[in-house]
Amino acid sequence: MAHTKTLVAALSKRSDGATSASPLHNSIVINFAAVVEPTLNWQENSVVLYDARRLEQVSENWFQESYWRAAGKVFGEASGRGSVVFVRHGDDAWVLRHYQRGGFVGRFIRDRYIWRGVERTRAFQEWHLLSELSERNLPVPRPIAARVYRYGFGYTADIITEYLDNTRPLESILNDGNDILEQWELIGRTLRRFHNHGVDHTDLNARNILIDDNRQVFLVDFDKGKVRDSGSWREGNLKRLKRSLRKVALETGNAFDSRGWQALVQGYQSAQ
Repeated sequence: MAHTKTLVAALSKRSDGATSASPLHNSIVINFAAVVEPTLNWQENSVVLYDARRLEQVSENWFQESYWRAAGKVFGEASGRGSVVFVRHGDDAWVLRHYQRGGFVGRFIRDRYIWRGVERTRAFQEWHLLSELSERNLPVPRPIAARVYRYGFGYTADIITEYLDNTRPLESILNDGNDILEQWELIGRTLRRFHNHGVDHTDLNARNILIDDNRQVFLVDFDKGKVRDSGSWREGNLKRLKRSLRKVALETGNAFDSRGWQALVQGYQSAQ
């Protein structure tokens, strides 16, 4: 078996307020402020990113679904593209997601991506984006850790985020009746809030919008998301969500809730 070289980076705050990478044990230090190309073996190379303010150390086992199942720590899972399980770690609850391809390419290549440098990996980009959105107090899950595993010119990726307690995906409340009209408006206001911050959620759908018991709205799964200048992508986000809602209606045999959608649009347009 080829030698495995593990590269672990922990983000921490320096005294001057800047973010830097600090080593743990015999780790190699990476400055994540810029795109870097670490020296890695061609096979079985693992790179882990996490926030040292939240964790003292990380384990490679955390990124293996089999580890959590063997320990009896899995308490749920989510549907959709990729493997998503909910796990318990001490007093905390986390979401572990393995990145998987969708669409036509996904029929042939399940979970491999082309290596273009550690900072351009799907998991690291999403981790950094969630960290930034959390700092802006936007309703997203906080990132816990991310890992990429390099195989020559390709890699696989996993990310761990915090679990949002007492939440339901939008698709599960679509048949709750007229009582959710106010909720539709709140969803529209929340989407406008993200757009005002320039946040482009490229896979906005009925599963990636969560609502908790207090009717607070959250967005999850920011794979390929980005912060960008205002543009037609905003309308594209809403159109994608509408297509998703129509698809859910078709799959469940229910009519598309046009009144609910109009309330969402009104909430979006009225928000500042």
